[in-house]
Amino acid sequence: METRSATDADLGVVEQLWRAFVEEVPVPSHLPFDLDEELGQVRTIVAAGNAYLAEIDGETIGVALFKRAAPTLAELTDLYVAPAARQAGAAAALLREAVARFAADGVEHVQLEVRSDNTRARSVYQHWGFVEHTLAFVAPVHALAERLAPGMHAHSVASLHVQTDDVTAVERAAASFAPRIGSAGTRVEGPFNGWTVIYDEVADRDPTALIRFAREVSSRLGAVVIALSLEVDQVVRLVALDRGGIVDEYLSVPEFYGPLPPGDVIGLAANPTVLQRLTGADPAAVKEIARTATTASELPPPRELLERLADVLGLQGVGKGYA
Repeated sequence: METRSATDADLGVVEQLWRAFVEEVPVPSHLPFDLDEELGQVRTIVAAGNAYLAEIDGETIGVALFKRAAPTLAELTDLYVAPAARQAGAAAALLREAVARFAADGVEHVQLEVRSDNTRARSVYQHWGFVEHTLAFVAPVHALAERLAPGMHAHSVASLHVQTDDVTAVERAAASFAPRIGSAGTRVEGPFNGWTVIYDEVADRDPTALIRFAREVSSRLGAVVIALSLEVDQVVRLVALDRGGIVDEYLSVPEFYGPLPPGDVIGLAANPTVLQRLTGADPAAVKEIARTATTASELPPPRELLERLADVLGLQGVGKGYA
């Protein structure tokens, strides 16, 4: 494989590869896109000597386009390798060619943009050493109008389900721990079918506090505790503990709060066998309900998902929170 700078004589093949890239990874619908303007920018990049080609036996199989964003900053605007030629190291070779020139020209950093759902590309970039610096959010205007209407706001609710009928013991444990997280209010209800429920105003809005609370109660009482929460009206969380130790975790959108290593994503999928042991739930039903996705819109409505999950686990009193 060989890499080299593209010249004006290569405009045809550069445009061909660029078009293939746009077809494979379309521009998001909310962004303006003018084909002639975009192609004009491609020609400008080639003319500036900031386009690089990868070739195998004289056939061009990849292209990388850069632009100088600042004296010490280059931006990778496009990187594409033909599908049949992938896994051969062409993308890394193209970046290596560009970096060698940038280092000589005083460039200190390279930046790029990648769609959040392009997990394969994100994994490659992170492997090369790119780190997440900023996040861009987008929302439909009509959805914003609904969310921002008076009286409408995203909120979170949580509940801790302790596997015991001893309400007094649960009340003592809750009263002992709540001040340590600065809680202004805790309520205990039940028992319901062998479970006593704790609601706490800090645990409602802070997943870290929720897990600390669950761990403390489970450890102090030597009991099974299931913590369930609906966070910002979009994502469902479950944490199962036994005698103070976390034995299972579930988050309906594992990367809702940001990218995670693949192992962590897998670790946030519910384990039906563990939940069967703790609650007697049917594993097949748990597996069917406790699914994960890349966005909340791919799953049932979050509150419905929370209620269905609680139902299959035999837990009552979810979705109320402290308030």
